[in-house]
Amino acid sequence: MVQLPEKLIQKLELRNGQNSMRSIPSPYEKRVDFSSNDYLGLAQKSTLFDMASKIVKQTGHIVNGATGSRLITGNHSLYNELEEMLAKFHRTEDALVFNSGYDANLGFFSSVPQRGDVVLYDEYIHASIRDGIQMGNAKSYKYKHNNLKDLVHKCEVERNKNLADVEIYVVTESVFSMDGDVPDLSAFAKICKDYNCRFIVDEAHALGVFGKQGEGLLQELNLHEEVFARIVTFGKGMGCHGAAILSSTSLKSYLVNFARSFIYTTGLSPHAVASVLSAYDHLQNRVDEVVALKHNITYFNQKLENFNLNSKFIPSNSAIHCCIISGNDKIRDIAKVIQEKGYDVRPIQSPTVPEGRERLRVCLHSFNTEKEIDNLLKVIADFM
Repeated sequence: MVQLPEKLIQKLELRNGQNSMRSIPSPYEKRVDFSSNDYLGLAQKSTLFDMASKIVKQTGHIVNGATGSRLITGNHSLYNELEEMLAKFHRTEDALVFNSGYDANLGFFSSVPQRGDVVLYDEYIHASIRDGIQMGNAKSYKYKHNNLKDLVHKCEVERNKNLADVEIYVVTESVFSMDGDVPDLSAFAKICKDYNCRFIVDEAHALGVFGKQGEGLLQELNLHEEVFARIVTFGKGMGCHGAAILSSTSLKSYLVNFARSFIYTTGLSPHAVASVLSAYDHLQNRVDEVVALKHNITYFNQKLENFNLNSKFIPSNSAIHCCIISGNDKIRDIAKVIQEKGYDVRPIQSPTVPEGRERLRVCLHSFNTEKEIDNLLKVIADFM
C-alpha cells in the first residue's frame, strides 16, 4: 500500500504528542444516553420508520436512491412536499433542502456573500460555517462570543467605511453546540436592523427543543421574520438526516443556481426525505417529547444547584450542558469512569474546543429519567 507523505505523518505525530488524536470509536455500547443529539428520541421510534416506509410505498418511490442530483433526476415529489411543509411549519416564504447541515452552511456562505461584502461571525461558530466563509470571496471578521458590544463596534467600523454597495452578514447560532448557551437574539436582530445587516441564524440545536411544537428559538421569540436566512438540521432533534435553509423564494432561487454543495451532489433518497416528513408530522401532532425534554432541562438545572455544580457548568437552558475540566488526559479519564458506571457521556477535547476549556458534554433527552439525571450528577460531583 502506498504510504503517507512524510509531512502528513509528522502532523499525525504532533497531534498524538499533544494527546489530541482523534479516532473512530467502537460500535455504540448500550449505556444510558447522555451524549447523542437525538433530543426527542425520534431516531429510535419504530412508528416513524414504519410511517416513512408507508409514505414511499404509497407514493411509488420504492427505490434505494435518488439516482442523481436534484437538478437532473434526483428531485422526486417528496422533496416538493417536504419543502412546502417546512415553509408552512416554520412560517417562512420558502425552504430548500440540503443533504446535511454541513452542506447547507457550506453552500450558503460560499456563494451568498460576494467579493467586497463582510461576514461577521461569532468566535465559537460551527466549523461548517467557517469552512463556507473560507471558500467564499467576502471579507470576514469574528466577534467575541455572544458579545453585543463587540458586534456593534465591528458593525460601526464597517458602516463607517461608507461603501454603499457592501452587504454585511451577521451570523450566530441560536444554541451553541459546544457550550449549550444562547445569544440574545432580540438584541442581535435590533443591531442588524440598526446597521442594515443581513441576519443569519443556525438553529441546528434549537429545532425540537424550543417552541411549543419544537419549531426553534426564533419562532419561540417571534423573531423568524427578522432574519435573512435560517438553517435547520434534521439529524438532531428530528432524529433523521438532512437540513434546510429557510428563506425568501428569491434566495432559494439564488442557492439553486449558485450553491455548489446543492448543485453537485446526489439528492437524498426518497426514504430519507420520507423520514423527515414523518418526524415533522409527529412533531405537529404530538408534543409529549418536547414537554418531557423541557422538564428534564429544568430538572437538571435544579439538581446542579443541589449538587453544588453550578460553577463547573456553563449556564444553559438548552439540551446541551457542559462541565469544564481542563486537560485532555483528565477529561478522557473522567469520561471513561462515568461510562464504566453505565452513563454515556463523552469528553470534548482540544482542538475541538480551546485548550484549557476541555469538557464533559451532557446532552439531555425527553426519555432520560429523573433518577438517571440524579445518578449521573452524583458521579460527576464525586470527581469535583
